[in-house]
Amino acid sequence: MVSPAIIILAVFVLYPIGYMVYLSGFEWNLIGEKVFIGLGNFKALFTSEEFLQVVVNTMKYTFYTVFFSVGIALMLAEYLKESRKINSILQGIIFTPYVIPLISIAFIWMWLMDSDYGLLNYLLEVLEINSVKWLEDPKIALNSIILVSVWKGVGYNVIILLSAMHAVPKDLYEAANLDRASKQKVFFKITMPMISPSIFFLVLMNIISSFKVFETVSIMTQGGPMNSTNTLVFNLYEYGFKYYKIGYASAMGVVLMGLIGICTILYFWALSKKVHYQ
Repeated sequence: MVSPAIIILAVFVLYPIGYMVYLSGFEWNLIGEKVFIGLGNFKALFTSEEFLQVVVNTMKYTFYTVFFSVGIALMLAEYLKESRKINSILQGIIFTPYVIPLISIAFIWMWLMDSDYGLLNYLLEVLEINSVKWLEDPKIALNSIILVSVWKGVGYNVIILLSAMHAVPKDLYEAANLDRASKQKVFFKITMPMISPSIFFLVLMNIISSFKVFETVSIMTQGGPMNSTNTLVFNLYEYGFKYYKIGYASAMGVVLMGLIGICTILYFWALSKKVHYQ
């Protein structure tokens, strides 16, 4: 009964991973003969300043995207959990960006962040604040990508957290109300522990998806300016399908897989015991 699922997993997941690891030991351009070079691709990776900057960019993007996506979602969910008509409308507004195709969102934000005629700089001019080169300044471009990703993903996090909050037993809040507990204490002593499984799940999923960011970078900045927004998956794509360095790109894929695995294991080790299940 489970054999179809096992076959699909083997063909579309396990085999590609194994073949990627295999190719990482070769120098190959998709056309000529494969030349075995052992760990040569990994040595080239870890001695490349470009690749090290790409890893740093990816780690920064992942940390800030996850932190702000889940943090803002937690605050919004706490505000929206009350049964009010306006809250239903706000939930729809907040969730809408999540269902819009990422390509459309990227083009919309490129227009908003345009240095010459973008809406954001127009608003800054109205407020008599210096305009910002959102996507052209190496010091700001990565933050702009993070902003777009947070705006896109926060709605999904809000819906998940709202569902978790609505599942918290009401008698716990009633008991806290009888004890005259403050809102802050109720939130940190009741709400947070009770929804911790959902928070744990969301943080993990956000970490994995952030490591694999591609479309936003590809459309909005192409990794620039000055490599400031280049990430692992986009860099892998460039070397694999633009420069045809398949072995080098495969080595990047192995490193990416290793980083995701290490971060996931550390995350489980550090926080899984702090999750409270009913």
